[in-house]
Amino acid sequence: MGKKIHDMLNIDILTFNLFEEKTYIVSRSAGSCVIVDPGCSSEAERKSLMDTLAHEEVIPRAVLLTHGHLDHIYGAAFIQSAYHGIPVYMNSSDMKVVQSMGAMAHRFNMEVPDIGFKTTDIHDGDTLKEAGISFRVIQTPGHTPGGVCYLIEDEAVLFSGDTLFAGAIGRTDLGYGEYDDEIRSIMEKIILLDPSVKVYPGHGPATTIGDERTANPFLEPFNEPEEEFNPDAEPVVIHRSQ
Repeated sequence: MGKKIHDMLNIDILTFNLFEEKTYIVSRSAGSCVIVDPGCSSEAERKSLMDTLAHEEVIPRAVLLTHGHLDHIYGAAFIQSAYHGIPVYMNSSDMKVVQSMGAMAHRFNMEVPDIGFKTTDIHDGDTLKEAGISFRVIQTPGHTPGGVCYLIEDEAVLFSGDTLFAGAIGRTDLGYGEYDDEIRSIMEKIILLDPSVKVYPGHGPATTIGDERTANPFLEPFNEPEEEFNPDAEPVVIHRSQ
C-alpha cells in the first residue's frame, strides 16, 4: 500500500491482482471517499481494502470505473453490496466488455469476476460530485470503447485508467480495442491538459502530462520539447483552489 497527499487531496494507492492493478481511495473531507477501479480479486485483497478504509476512517460514497476490464472491476460488486448500493459509474459502451470478462479470466487463468453490480451511465463532460470532490468525465475510447479518465480540476489530478501510463499507452488487442481511437483520445483530450496535471494510471507509477507530452515514446512523432509543443493549441489551464 502506498499513499500520496496531493495538496488537500488524500490518495491511498493499493496494488491488486495478477496484473498489479492500481486501486485508488480518494478523499478530501473527513469520513467519506471515492474508490477508483477496485481491483481486489481475493478475500485477502478485499480485506486489505477494508482495512485501509477503516484505518483512514472513510466510507465509500461511489465507485468510479475507468473501463470494464476484469482487473479493474473485481471489487465493484463487493463494494456496492457492502455499502448499501452506492453508485458504480461507468460508460455504458463498456457493458459488453464487462459481459465478456469470463472469457478473459479463463484466458489468463484468473478468477471470474462478479459482474452483478448495477452501473450508472456517464458521458463525456459529465461532472460527478461525490465525497466532496468534483470529477470531470473525459471519454477516451480506444483501450475499450467506453473508457474514460477522471479529472479533478481544482487539484490538477487525472485518473487515466489504461489510457495513458508513464512512458506507455494502453494495449488494444484484448477485444473491442481500437488503436486509432486511443491515439485520438490521448492527443485530442488528454495531452493538451496543463503539463502540471499529475496522472495516476491503472498500472505503474504516477506521471505528469508534461512528462508524457515530451518523453512518451508511444506518442512519437507527436513528442516535442514542452516550450515548442503545438503552438496552435493552448493547454487547458487548471485553476487550483486556495
